[in-house]
Amino acid sequence: MKLVFHSQPVKEMKKAVSFYRDVLGMEEAWREGDHTVAFKTNADTQILLEDDAEEHTYGPGSVFLVESVDEFFQENRASLIFIKEPCDIPPGRYAIFNDDSGNPIRIIDMSNR
Repeated sequence: MKLVFHSQPVKEMKKAVSFYRDVLGMEEAWREGDHTVAFKTNADTQILLEDDAEEHTYGPGSVFLVESVDEFFQENRASLIFIKEPCDIPPGRYAIFNDDSGNPIRIIDMSNR
């Protein structure tokens, strides 16, 4: 099987597109009508399975690599809703924030590698 999309349900498409494009800096790949918009990602996407009780409370979502989780957090803490503040993980740092529809977005850096 080949992963082709990570589906992210949203409440308001215009607001969601603005969030992913303007706040996260993603580039739109294509759209179909008023109900479907895709954004470009890198080609090296993997499926991450975790057996962690805390992670279960956040639900599924995308994981994005950033240069520095701590810098991203400091620059965006006033405008984003962080549901997990930066913490250590084996390869570096990790945090989770919600998009404007309540979907979790995870960020990691590789600062310990």
